[in-house]
Parts: sequence; structure tokens; C-alpha cells
Amino acid sequence: MDDKYDLRSLFIGEDSLVHDLVTSGLEGTPLEDSSSNIAFGLGTFAVVNIVFLLLFFSQFAILWIERKAVARMNDRRGATTALRSLWVGENGVTGGEWWNMLPFGLGRPVGAVNKWLNQRFGNRSEEFETVDRVNNRSWMGLSILPGFFQNVADGMKFLIKEHMVPRRADKLIFEVSPFLIVSTTLIILGMIPLSSGIYATNPDLSILYIIAIFGIAPIGVFFAGWASNNKYTLIGGIRSAAQLTAYEIPLLLSLLAVAMLSGTFNIIDSVHFQHTAGAWNLFLMPLGAALFLITMIAEVERVPFDMPEAEAELVEGWWTEYGGMRFGMLFMAEYIRTYAACFLFTHFFLGGWHLPFQGTIGQIPYLGDAYLLIPGALVVLIKAWLVFLIVFVWARFSLARIRTDQILEFGWRMLLPLAVLQVVLAALYRLYLFDVEGMSDTVAGGTAWEAFGIPFLIPALTTILWLAIFFLLLNDTGKNEHEERMYHVQTVQPAGTHTPGQD
Repeated sequence: MDDKYDLRSLFIGEDSLVHDLVTSGLEGTPLEDSSSNIAFGLGTFAVVNIVFLLLFFSQFAILWIERKAVARMNDRRGATTALRSLWVGENGVTGGEWWNMLPFGLGRPVGAVNKWLNQRFGNRSEEFETVDRVNNRSWMGLSILPGFFQNVADGMKFLIKEHMVPRRADKLIFEVSPFLIVSTTLIILGMIPLSSGIYATNPDLSILYIIAIFGIAPIGVFFAGWASNNKYTLIGGIRSAAQLTAYEIPLLLSLLAVAMLSGTFNIIDSVHFQHTAGAWNLFLMPLGAALFLITMIAEVERVPFDMPEAEAELVEGWWTEYGGMRFGMLFMAEYIRTYAACFLFTHFFLGGWHLPFQGTIGQIPYLGDAYLLIPGALVVLIKAWLVFLIVFVWARFSLARIRTDQILEFGWRMLLPLAVLQVVLAALYRLYLFDVEGMSDTVAGGTAWEAFGIPFLIPALTTILWLAIFFLLLNDTGKNEHEERMYHVQTVQPAGTHTPGQD
């Protein structure tokens, strides 16, 4: 089922608005014969930029989500600087007449606007008592994303900080590495669709292309660690290379399972398959979803797999020597890769832009029509933000960092066999349990996974089975049992009781 809001049809195609405007505008000119190609080029340029900007700037939401979520975990409010601080200041302290430093004669009009805003929505107001009472923490007594614009301030701070290259570093590689990491990371955003009608490009092998791009950034990470001429950064780069090698193979196998189950290497077709077959992949391959999330956390080097950046022992890992905007670029690349992982999980396992219970709610009179009007792009963004909050943020501040040998052993000895198992299960499901006649591209979706005349029986049984297995495996068996296990939740021997050289 296609999304109702088709951006590409508005900009690209012979029936598009851009095509009509360009052809009519070039009629009777020497460029008339090339008007169709020009219209296609302009439409493609507009769509690519719109999609990229939507994906890029929506990324600020996850920075804000993480700050506020972490603050809530610590019973704090977190960052509360609001947009009003630009003209009001903080606690009566302002930046002075900062607008007078603006170039191109912008100081006078910006100062006039600032003066009007300060008079209308300032700290002191007899007309608006709520503004006076809450001082500078809200606008008209109502909070508007408190702390959101502090991310913008942090970005500006990186821009004005000085960039220094270590004296004995390999300057060329040192300077090129951040751009290699950031450029390949940004390319990933260009391949991610927001809906069936809002995407920049849609190659047939888009799944393989994205994973290939994901594999380029670690090369830049290793180069950055080596070129800095610092033992800490070199160790971080080596750790990163070893870790990503161990986890990319299970990641590729889990995506191979998704492609086998969906019958395509195309992201958009994979999303459509979940709806037309009648079940999200999350309920058909919970093991694959867990493998994808774990390997992606390792790929983006977040806790508990952040040994390449272990600040407790490596200062800041492979990016220790970077400062200023170079550090800001690497920081941004890490979050873009995390954001891309959230989008990919949304598309591969959560049905992409299809709404939850779309078939059931969509058939309800009036309510169903209103439910189906929700834009698919908004659905994708909300799902991606929830994945980031529930998985990446929660894991980062709930789990302890594990040792490098444990990370590698976990990837090679546990995740790799499980990923192979998931590929086998996906093949069996597709060959023996999938009913192609149950496919339906309607609002209600299909029933390709029914069994014994019961719709959705296979996804339901699969989910229940794997939830039971996960529950059993996640409960520790005891500190004295299974001594060959890599780790458990209890300490075998209390700290301070070890005798060096005798244990």
C-alpha cells in the first residue's frame, strides 16, 4: 500500500507540477527540446535536498531525547535552555548587545526584533504573570522543548573552537579521516526512504549498498587512530577494527535473513512485503531483530560496546587528538550512524511507514479514514525516535562496558552461530510456511502467514516461542554454575581479594 503523500509525483514525472512549469516556461526557447530532461534534473535535485534535510535536521530530536531521557533516569530536569534565552538571557545575565556584531548591516533590524521580543515576552511582565513567575524558563508560561536549542549552541561552540594537529602526526591522513567518516555516513541518509513516495533514490540492491557504506567508516576510524601518533588513539583504532570485523558478519547474515524472507534486496519492497504479507518481520524473526540491534550497537560503538572510545582507559579512544569542529564532525557522524540504524530497524522489522493495526483500525468508519491520513514519514520518524529511546539510550545508561575479549568472544562464538541459525529459519519460513496467495496490497493487508485457517498464527507462535527463550537465557544461572561462561551478573570473587601472580 503506497503512502498518500507522494512527494516524488509532485516533483518528478511528466505529470508533475515541476515538469509543467519548466516545459511551459521554456516553450519557444532554444532549450525547449531539453525541457523534459531539465525538469527531471530540477525535480530530482529538489526531492534529494528535501529528503536529506528532513532526515538531517530531524536528527536534532534524538540529541534532545537522549539528554532529557538521561536526566529523567537521574531524577533531573536536564538542559532547560529555551529559545527565549536568545533575547532574554539566563537568570538575568545576557550577552549584551550581541546583534551589533552581526555583519552585512543586520545588527539594526535584528536588534529591533530582539527589543520587541524582550518587551513582549521578557522576564518582567505585569500583563503576563506566568512569565514573571517562571522567569526565563518558558515562553508565556508554557515550555516549548526546553533544552532543545542547547544542541544548536553546542554546535556553534564546536565551530569557534581552535583546531590543532599534533606535531608528529601524519597531517594528511589526520585531516582526511574525519571527512572520510562523515561523508560516508551522510551518504547513508541519502539511501533511507521516509515513505514509498518520499525518498531520494531507490536502487534495487539498496540493502547491500547501505551495509557496504557502513563498512567504509571503520577504515577512517583506524586511519584516524593511527595518524594521530598517540598510543591511546592507536589502541582505540585497533580495537575498533577488531570489533567491527567481529560484528559485521552477524549483521550481514541478519540482513540476509530479512532479504530471504522478503524476497528482495530493496528497502521499499521489503517494507511493502511486511504489509502485503500481513505481519511485521519483528514477529516472524525476533532473533533476527535482536541480532540486528546488538550488532548495530557494536557498529556505532555505543555502550556496552564502546571499548574503542573507552574514556576511562583511553582518554577518548581513537578521536582523542581531535578538537574543535573535527571533534564535532566525528561526534555528529556517530549520531548519524545511530540514527540510520534506528531507521533501518524501523524499515526491516517494524513495517516502515505502515501504521500499527492499520488493517483493523483502518476499516472503522470515520476513525479509520482519519487514522490513515497520518503521514507515513511522520510514522517512520516516530518509530525511529522510539527505537533510539528504548534501545540505544536505555542500553547506554543501563549496561556496563564489557572487556574487549568479551566483546570479540560474544561476537564470534555466540552471535555468529545465531545469525546462521536465523538464515536457516528464514529460508524454512519462506519455503514451507509462506502462502503467496495470501498476499494483498490493500488497507487491511494480507494473510500470508496463516495456519490451520487462523490468520497470523505463525507470527504469534514465533513471537511467544522466542520470548520464552529470551526469558530463559537472560536469567543468570548462578555464579558457581557453568564456569566456562564469559560473564554473568554476579561477581565470582570479591574485589580486593586477588593476589597478583597467584590467581
